[in-house]
Amino acid sequence: FWLKPLQGPSRGTCTLMGPASSEGPQVAKGSRRTTTGLALGIGCALGACSLMLGALRSFVGGAGSPEGPILGVEKLGFPFECESPFLFAVYHLDHYPPGDADMGPPKALLEGRALGSDFGNPSGWSMYHGERVPGFPKHPHRGFETITVTRRGWIDHTDSLGNAGRFGGGDVQWMTAGRGINHAEVFPLLKQDGENLLELFQIWINLPRRSKMVEPSFKMLWAESLPTELPEAAASAPPGSGEGVEVRLVAGELPRFQQPPAPPPDSYASEPAADVLVVTVKLPAGTSWTLPRYSGERPVDGLNRNAYLYTGAAGSVSGRSITGRRRVRLRPDADAVFAADAGAPLEVLILQGRELDEPVVQHGPFVGNSREDIAKAFQDYQRTGFGGWPWSSDAVAHPRERQRFAQYADGRVEEKPMQ
Repeated sequence: FWLKPLQGPSRGTCTLMGPASSEGPQVAKGSRRTTTGLALGIGCALGACSLMLGALRSFVGGAGSPEGPILGVEKLGFPFECESPFLFAVYHLDHYPPGDADMGPPKALLEGRALGSDFGNPSGWSMYHGERVPGFPKHPHRGFETITVTRRGWIDHTDSLGNAGRFGGGDVQWMTAGRGINHAEVFPLLKQDGENLLELFQIWINLPRRSKMVEPSFKMLWAESLPTELPEAAASAPPGSGEGVEVRLVAGELPRFQQPPAPPPDSYASEPAADVLVVTVKLPAGTSWTLPRYSGERPVDGLNRNAYLYTGAAGSVSGRSITGRRRVRLRPDADAVFAADAGAPLEVLILQGRELDEPVVQHGPFVGNSREDIAKAFQDYQRTGFGGWPWSSDAVAHPRERQRFAQYADGRVEEKPMQ
């Protein structure tokens, strides 16, 4: 994703470098949070729009009681504010029209749009940086990882390593940028006779200093392989409390769940001591689900846990009423009970991980530990192009009839039917 930072307030153990000025990039230290409290124009494979996160952040809760799980409740901004090791997350919901022969919107619907930089969800959908097919043509990354969690719709991937794929409908793509990679993510409108709905998260998770220059990699976690059930929960749950609840474990461990596929080997999430947890939860109206407390052997100090109630539906967390789109900061050493009100379903994204106790410097698509790291990233990209681009187009859309697949640079091919 492409970030276009503007100078603004920042806080946390993060330096966010904006355009050159007499004052230079702003630096803040002394907090466990890794935040982006400045204007960001995000055009990752799943972009966003310019905004001032520092101005948007509104604390609407306080510290929870020593016995309760809630540390605070905040209005949910865009992108989502995260704590280390996560950098941020974005949620996309686009109601695209039927696709034309090019798998893009009919050309008549593109009139008046700022093609190449179309954000803000006009008419319920955005082209982002795409000109014919929505999405994000070729762009670079270094020093972190992207986790793309799809719900509905399709994404076509290509990258500078020679990897390619089509995924969606619950699949997860995990990409370690490491020392540098170019990739493109476009959203082909496969349906020609109905709406093309796209719903997904993209989550940025940092790499520790020792791993920032690892070899880049790409891995698919297919929907069929992700644990989505509580095999022992139904028998022990109160009647109706968990009926129809869907919990999907993307990364980490939860009681009664099978293990999901492993993250890439150089991922921070692959380290047991990182205690990374990524979970999505769908609660039908009138149901509840309990996120169990951390039960590992390591201390909870430095372990950050956040829940994102991103649809705006009313519900509660451990008895505390929550209305609107909210981020709930949680104690990891306490159970948290999520409940949907009787009138509407509730959906939640849960992110947990052990903070990285090292400086973070971020500029655009690059993340390092110092200004020198960022300067070198730009120099390296200008010199090497992070491996060039082996594709005929900067925005490759695979043939409409192609099923889900992953084609790896080492020659392996995985094929999956469309869901």
